[in-house]
Amino acid sequence: MSIGIEESKASAVEASPTRRRVSRPADLLAARGEPLVWLSGGALVVSLAMIGGLLLLIAYHAILAFWPTAVIRVELRDGSVAMGEVTRRERFKPEETALTDLPEETRAAYREAMRSNEGWVARRLVRTGNFELTNEHFRWVASPEVVPGTETRPEWALVLERLAWGRFYGFPQALLIGDRTVAQTPDKVWQEFQRNFPHVVRQRNEVKRLEKGRLGDINHDIEEARLRLRGVELKYGKQSSQYEEAEKRFRQTETRLTQEYQEVSRRIAELRDEMARYCLKMKTADGVETTLGLADIVRAYPANRLTLSGKLQIYLERIWEFLSDEPREANSEGGVFPAIFGTVMMTLLMSVAVVPLGVLAALYLREYAKSGVVVSAVRIAINNLAGVPSIVFGVFGLGFFCYIVGGGIDRWFFEARLPNPTFGTGGILWASLTLALLTLPVVIVSTEEALASVPNSMREGSYACGAGKWQTLRRVVLPQAMPGILTGTILAMARGAGEVAPLMLVGAVKLAPELPFDHRFPFFHLERSFMHLGFHIYDLGFQSQNSEAAKPIVYATTLLLILVILTLNTSAVYLRNRLRKRFVVGHF
Repeated sequence: MSIGIEESKASAVEASPTRRRVSRPADLLAARGEPLVWLSGGALVVSLAMIGGLLLLIAYHAILAFWPTAVIRVELRDGSVAMGEVTRRERFKPEETALTDLPEETRAAYREAMRSNEGWVARRLVRTGNFELTNEHFRWVASPEVVPGTETRPEWALVLERLAWGRFYGFPQALLIGDRTVAQTPDKVWQEFQRNFPHVVRQRNEVKRLEKGRLGDINHDIEEARLRLRGVELKYGKQSSQYEEAEKRFRQTETRLTQEYQEVSRRIAELRDEMARYCLKMKTADGVETTLGLADIVRAYPANRLTLSGKLQIYLERIWEFLSDEPREANSEGGVFPAIFGTVMMTLLMSVAVVPLGVLAALYLREYAKSGVVVSAVRIAINNLAGVPSIVFGVFGLGFFCYIVGGGIDRWFFEARLPNPTFGTGGILWASLTLALLTLPVVIVSTEEALASVPNSMREGSYACGAGKWQTLRRVVLPQAMPGILTGTILAMARGAGEVAPLMLVGAVKLAPELPFDHRFPFFHLERSFMHLGFHIYDLGFQSQNSEAAKPIVYATTLLLILVILTLNTSAVYLRNRLRKRFVVGHF
């Protein structure tokens, strides 16, 4: 009976239709996660393309910023003449209402150009210079405004880069030495200029050395003597014998230093009088003649007579000037060496401050603190601290470091300098400490991960050999975690070196008269304000009166900031890799 029942069940199963799940290609892709893989890969490619495109754009404009270009001269329909370097070309659509005020001939030329180009008109931005004569550095020149056939490239059009007033464009008329005219034709003037200009440059450099070197030292010594006298006055009073003796010494020192100051000043006056004898007489494109002192000229060249080697020489000179000289002309000309020095020094000071604090905090949280509500709250606070806007750190640094800590230091140690603050205002020390607080969460988190990656077996082996807690941390755990700690340092350096907003409140300035490092004891002057590449970019881009002239410097400074951060990070990566070879373990 049971056998029959089983046979009937088997026949029923065979008779019933079989249900099979049909797999579709979309289901297989979703099951394997391939759409998300392709989506993630595509997002990565787009991100890399955007970053690469941005870097290429910056590099392109930065590299071309210092290349000398040809000088053109055009006659315009309004009777004026424009001469200079073309810095930009573009097309625009002029409004019909803007053409009503133009002369009939110019209006007809505009309409003809618009008719042949579907309403578009080409124009060029010409750097005309000669600001003291024209009150403008640049001028837009539209193609309909140019008289046909008048555009030329004059052979003897000179470009003069000056200490002030920007560039000058004109034709050489004569070279004067005192009351004597030594050359009058363009070729002879250029020859005499090349022969005499190096002599004037040497004299100008000597004046600069005496003013910033010897006169600076004399003023510093006089100020130090005055502060010593002020300190005696505060300690003993003006009626004391100690003050009388200190005042006598001060008078002697002041008399001696004043005599030295007068001697150096006489030497500087002699050099200035000698430099003033050398003058270059120039004529602008519209016929205005003016006389320029050779001492006011930084560089001169006939733009349209330059060979490839001549252009390359000027290009390299400009790059070297940009890297090694001080800014001039409201930071839109000259170099950025003070900003390079300030950026590197501030980043190194920030790293020296943040790494010990971050490592010690991470050691306590990971190795010593017991898990609980307090430790969890601290970790949450650290993570939240990473999301605080950077300007908030700047406000905190200004209030706490500059006013409270710095003001206290001034009252205790620099009372003689008051009411002028020493540490009670923005400086490179307070800027470094402010950015150290800003980047502290990065170092703490990365150090904790690095400590957690060290196998417990290594700790237990150290304990088994009789080592204590601190000995194990110092000789086993920390060396193994060092690559991960340096990873956090690299991230902190990259974050801190590019910050600008906090620095605007705690020490970065448009132009620093002195570097934070010089030959005077204690050599590193941490109370001084400083220049920063990031703040320099902001100042040029948004605060410059001559934004068009500053654009090439903005791109060049941006590329330089990227290279500085890349160099610092590369050095840290190299050190990390050296440590990784010594301790081959998993790390963050």
